[in-house]
Amino acid sequence: MTPMDETVSRCPLCGQPNECGMAAGQSSCWCFETQIPPEVLERVPPELRGVACVCKACATGQRNPEQTLERLHELLRKRS
Repeated sequence: MTPMDETVSRCPLCGQPNECGMAAGQSSCWCFETQIPPEVLERVPPELRGVACVCKACATGQRNPEQTLERLHELLRKRS
Protein backbone atom coordinates (compact mmCIF):
# COMPACT_ATOMS: atom_id res chain seq x y z
CA MET A 1 0.00 0.00 0.00
CA THR A 2 1.42 3.40 -0.95
CA PRO A 3 1.33 6.34 1.47
CA MET A 4 -1.51 7.93 -0.56
CA ASP A 5 -3.50 4.67 -0.46
CA GLU A 6 -3.05 4.64 3.30
CA THR A 7 -4.17 8.28 3.53
CA VAL A 8 -7.39 7.80 1.55
CA SER A 9 -8.28 4.52 3.27
CA ARG A 10 -8.11 6.00 6.80
CA CYS A 11 -10.44 8.43 8.53
CA PRO A 12 -8.71 11.82 8.78
CA LEU A 13 -10.32 12.33 12.20
CA CYS A 14 -9.56 9.10 14.06
CA GLY A 15 -7.17 7.17 11.82
CA GLN A 16 -9.36 4.06 11.63
CA PRO A 17 -10.25 2.43 8.29
CA ASN A 18 -12.94 4.52 6.58
CA GLU A 19 -14.32 1.82 4.26
CA CYS A 20 -14.22 4.26 1.34
CA GLY A 21 -15.60 2.66 -1.79
CA MET A 22 -13.77 5.09 -4.07
CA ALA A 23 -10.42 4.30 -2.41
CA ALA A 24 -11.22 0.62 -2.94
CA GLY A 25 -11.71 1.21 -6.67
CA GLN A 26 -15.50 1.16 -6.65
CA SER A 27 -17.67 3.71 -8.45
CA SER A 28 -19.34 5.00 -5.27
CA CYS A 29 -18.92 5.21 -1.51
CA TRP A 30 -21.19 4.76 1.51
CA CYS A 31 -20.80 8.48 2.23
CA PHE A 32 -22.62 9.38 -0.99
CA GLU A 33 -25.86 8.31 0.67
CA THR A 34 -25.16 9.46 4.24
CA GLN A 35 -25.84 12.89 5.66
CA ILE A 36 -22.62 13.88 7.45
CA PRO A 37 -23.07 16.83 9.83
CA PRO A 38 -21.19 19.99 8.78
CA GLU A 39 -19.47 20.18 12.19
CA VAL A 40 -17.88 16.78 11.50
CA LEU A 41 -16.65 17.85 8.07
CA GLU A 42 -15.26 21.09 9.52
CA ARG A 43 -12.90 19.05 11.72
CA VAL A 44 -11.26 17.40 8.69
CA PRO A 45 -7.84 18.98 8.11
CA PRO A 46 -7.99 21.27 5.04
CA GLU A 47 -5.35 19.25 3.17
CA LEU A 48 -7.51 16.10 3.47
CA ARG A 49 -10.87 17.61 2.50
CA GLY A 50 -12.09 15.97 -0.66
CA VAL A 51 -9.25 13.45 -0.39
CA ALA A 52 -10.21 11.07 2.43
CA CYS A 53 -13.61 10.02 3.82
CA VAL A 54 -14.38 10.13 7.50
CA CYS A 55 -15.36 6.74 8.89
CA LYS A 56 -18.95 5.80 9.67
CA ALA A 57 -18.36 6.05 13.43
CA CYS A 58 -17.06 9.63 13.22
CA ALA A 59 -19.71 10.57 10.65
CA THR A 60 -22.54 9.38 12.90
CA GLY A 61 -21.12 10.62 16.20
CA GLN A 62 -20.36 7.14 17.51
CA ARG A 63 -16.69 8.03 17.97
CA ASN A 64 -15.32 11.23 19.43
CA PRO A 65 -12.18 12.09 17.40
CA GLU A 66 -10.71 14.24 20.15
CA GLN A 67 -10.87 11.34 22.62
CA THR A 68 -9.39 9.00 20.02
CA LEU A 69 -6.45 11.33 19.38
CA GLU A 70 -5.92 11.85 23.10
CA ARG A 71 -5.81 8.07 23.62
CA LEU A 72 -3.41 7.66 20.67
CA HIS A 73 -1.04 10.29 22.09
CA GLU A 74 -1.21 8.58 25.47
CA LEU A 75 -0.26 5.22 23.93
CA LEU A 76 2.59 6.79 21.96
CA ARG A 77 3.97 8.43 25.10
CA LYS A 78 4.01 5.04 26.85
CA ARG A 79 6.01 3.54 23.96
CA SER A 80 8.77 6.14 24.30
